[in-house]
Amino acid sequence: MPFSSPHVVSLGCRLNLAESETIRSLLTGRDTVVVNSCAVTNEAVKQTRQAIRRARRERPDAELVVTGCAAQIDPQAFAAMPEVDRVIGNAEKLRADAWAPGEAVVVQDIMAVRDTAPHLAASFSTHARAFVEVQNGCDHRCTFCAIPFGRGNSRSVGAGAVIDRVTELAERHAEVVLTGVDLTSYGHDLPGKPSLGQLVERVLRHVPQLRRLRLSSLDGIEIDDRLFDLLTQESRVMPHVHLSLQAGDDMVLKRMKRRHGRAQSVALVERLKAARPDIAIGADLIAGFPTEDEAMFANSLALIDDCDVVHAHIFPYSPRAGTPAARMPQVQPDVVKARAAKLRAAAERRRSAWLQSLVGSTQEILVERPGDRGHAGNFAEVRHGPSEVGAIVRLKIERVENGKLMGVDA
Repeated sequence: MPFSSPHVVSLGCRLNLAESETIRSLLTGRDTVVVNSCAVTNEAVKQTRQAIRRARRERPDAELVVTGCAAQIDPQAFAAMPEVDRVIGNAEKLRADAWAPGEAVVVQDIMAVRDTAPHLAASFSTHARAFVEVQNGCDHRCTFCAIPFGRGNSRSVGAGAVIDRVTELAERHAEVVLTGVDLTSYGHDLPGKPSLGQLVERVLRHVPQLRRLRLSSLDGIEIDDRLFDLLTQESRVMPHVHLSLQAGDDMVLKRMKRRHGRAQSVALVERLKAARPDIAIGADLIAGFPTEDEAMFANSLALIDDCDVVHAHIFPYSPRAGTPAARMPQVQPDVVKARAAKLRAAAERRRSAWLQSLVGSTQEILVERPGDRGHAGNFAEVRHGPSEVGAIVRLKIERVENGKLMGVDA
């Protein structure tokens, strides 16, 4: 018997998660499974293939469509999989006409795309928080990254459209996340070149009913004074900054073609913590980048403490075809794996100490499914007694248990 509702498997970033909601709304009533893929690493592409095979086993009679960055970069490889019925590109996946019966591969040149829009469903039925796409694509060419070839060049959504979408979502969601591929590049392509800080100011001013605003990953070098002040002084902006650090060694950063140095990252975090002591720092870090020696790795390892990273995303480097880093002298895979493990262990120690420091504090928690857990403003996960999903509750933190905070009504 066919299923009456679509199923969307979302892999990778928060932007994919946001776009998956739109896809789900476009496919209402259809027996379709969509794998919204990620291409940030070779492991992510492998996980995409695994998700496709698992989806086919679980719903053998459904139409199976692959979209997302991995599908955009290598559509023919996914079209060749026997489990796959159709492949749809990143630019097309948010258009209703692309989902009508048609060609097996619908993928255009992503570099030719010049606009974007907050193509999101009016409500995020399966999530306590909602996501709004305000920017897509990336104009930078970090030597390790294939994502620009999956997302195209940077393009921004006008503030009016963003405010309209946030207003809609704030009726049902206490927290909204502004997201993008290169979020801090927001606005350079719009009339007047508004900054991300200006956008945040306008959202807060025009949507007073919005209780919590969170930002996805930021490039620290582009945090200007306006955005800094909002991150540290505005109570409705959550005390949680996730930085795209990638490494803690200047030579590695130069070879990555990043635009910041180690000292700039450390200084930024020191300023953030001085202005808002409860702010929590997250970061992306890559282990085993080509040419990385032990001294270079030691600098990245020390960055976890130097930048007080409590929400770490650790990626073992993997060469992506067509990127400059893939042609550089590679670190041995076993060394890459060992260094990633050391970074994760250091990050876990830092996180554990931070969680313990929160015991005895009172936190406001956004309740998430199934109703007995949620995240504080600093994005610490908290377990608690049953509450209404989507509500914000005040909890006193009693203890840490299995890496999670345990809270009771304050």
